[in-house]
Amino acid sequence: MSFDISSLQNERIKHLVKLREDKRQRREDGLMLVEGWDELRMALAAGLAPQAVFTAPELVTRLVEGLTGEVVTVSRAVFQKVSYRERPDGWLGVFPIPERSLERLRLREAPLVILAESVEKPGNLGAILRTADAAGVDALLVSDPRVDLWNPNVVRASRGAVFTVPAVEVDNVTALGWLRSNHIQVLASTPSARLSYTAADLRGPVAVAVGTEDEGLTDFWMSNADIQVLIPMMGLVNSLNVSIATALIVYEAVRQRG
Repeated sequence: MSFDISSLQNERIKHLVKLREDKRQRREDGLMLVEGWDELRMALAAGLAPQAVFTAPELVTRLVEGLTGEVVTVSRAVFQKVSYRERPDGWLGVFPIPERSLERLRLREAPLVILAESVEKPGNLGAILRTADAAGVDALLVSDPRVDLWNPNVVRASRGAVFTVPAVEVDNVTALGWLRSNHIQVLASTPSARLSYTAADLRGPVAVAVGTEDEGLTDFWMSNADIQVLIPMMGLVNSLNVSIATALIVYEAVRQRG
């Protein structure tokens, strides 16, 4: 079987590896990688057009319909070099990074927003994106990010929800200003609070603010929070995974809103 690219030293393949590993390369080029049949279909369904799609016929078991742009066939070895999955399925798209900004966000009358401060693990940010998609939140603000939205592992962990959720990277000061201008209260989760998250009124405009697992939210958000709530902890551990804490509070808001 002949392929368009079979050399591991091909310059295009080296560039794909850089896009996978280097956030600065992604920003400079304005490009991101989307690997996997499901994620590729989600990106296409969201209206994104790939610059190129790389496929390994030896690994493919399902075809992707509606592809536009260049389709490049590569050998199994080449695909495994650029893949970031344990079990690649032979599909990898290179997409322009979508333009996202606070000005483009559209809010309901009583918006439900997630604010994730300095989340450092792609798996956690991806899981938060999945919660945001499932709960139908109005926006996800990724403030002072340590891992970028377009990290390939965030795309993978979100199962493509990064394309369906209105998510914007922003600094803390700008995020707070936007929330205040839209009359959205900031809710912070902290073990020192006295009010349980289930007792708080989450029916109005609210932003659920979460921080890192090790340190939680910074003083910036704790001092600017309109509501502080706790998630009861009845075991010996003193914290929950940040994505689980987010899901608990967000779905309590969904429950209250009927």
